[in-house]
Amino acid sequence: QVHLVESGGGLVQAGGSLRLSCAASGRIVSIDVMGWYRQAPGRQRELVATITRGGNTDYVDSVKGRFTISRDNAKNTVYLQMNSLKPEDTAVYSCNAGGVLIVSSEGDLKVNYYWGQGTQVTVSS
Repeated sequence: QVHLVESGGGLVQAGGSLRLSCAASGRIVSIDVMGWYRQAPGRQRELVATITRGGNTDYVDSVKGRFTISRDNAKNTVYLQMNSLKPEDTAVYSCNAGGVLIVSSEGDLKVNYYWGQGTQVTVSS
């Protein structure tokens, strides 16, 4: 089994910064893509940013220039540096790991995707 544990959420004033972390643990061989999603109350979950194992990144337009995604492949950890936060960034942020190659309990290789439990980010005006 693979577990994703997020940290770094909290309450911050508009214009402030937060850094989210998501560490994946388990019998992981490699992780293809890691990303951050967010869901605000009454709204659909949206993709915020993704990063491939090779370091290619992509962002939703609303966070470009303010958020930076990065990862440490050796630690199976992805980060989201959020600067110039706005009240509309308030949401539960969840980490996703896709194309996760693991060694199963039977000893064979399998590919799957996993989600973290989410961390609350609240930006006050």
